[in-house]
Amino acid sequence: MTNMELRGLVDEFALAGTEHLDAVYVTAYDQKAGVEDAEDLGELRERGLQVGSTLIDFGAGTGGLAVVAASFCDRVIAVDVSPGMIAATRAKVADRGITNVECVRAGFLSYEHKGQPPDFIYTRNALHHLPDFWKGIALGRMAELLRPGGVLNLRDLVFAFEPSDAERYIGEWLDTGTERPEDGWTREELEEHLRHEYSTFAWLLEPMIERAGFEIIRADYGNVQVYADYTCVRTSN
Repeated sequence: MTNMELRGLVDEFALAGTEHLDAVYVTAYDQKAGVEDAEDLGELRERGLQVGSTLIDFGAGTGGLAVVAASFCDRVIAVDVSPGMIAATRAKVADRGITNVECVRAGFLSYEHKGQPPDFIYTRNALHHLPDFWKGIALGRMAELLRPGGVLNLRDLVFAFEPSDAERYIGEWLDTGTERPEDGWTREELEEHLRHEYSTFAWLLEPMIERAGFEIIRADYGNVQVYADYTCVRTSN
């Protein structure tokens, strides 16, 4: 079996979550997510993102980070499985007259890169859509895509606690849910994440990252122990 045949066994588009295919959800996504794209880009700039760099954003959403990164990169590739998200990104890029952002409807497993290897890969709140087996394959693909020494910034819902502490930390996380969907994720939406998506424990994900060919040089779990922010460097091997 070839690598492509293996990846063809899973339908990433079916795992994306029905909300990401909903036009109303896409329209309200930026306000709901409340992501500071310029702040997120800061870590990559500290790691050397600059004119001449190529950046892939997996799970680009509505393209907020891709649009900001375009000012600092030679080439930005915004990758997302949702046609609505890709359409929103294309609209932002067109409205701003940006010429160095490419929009690709694909996922971690289906994206096919053309051109020089990227220097940076960024992904936020996207890898959890894949079960752990496919997370491992996706991480390996990202390592293969990057040039040696290239940087992966991975931010996602990751459980940085022991199973015995799940009641405490999950309970605290659910209590952060907003009352109104337009203000953020509600408790009901967070519960839905636990039922149907594939966030995993840090002590499972981190060995996967390392076995894929990365060195984890920074790991930040915040205060709630339910999110993780990793900066990883692809090793030369």
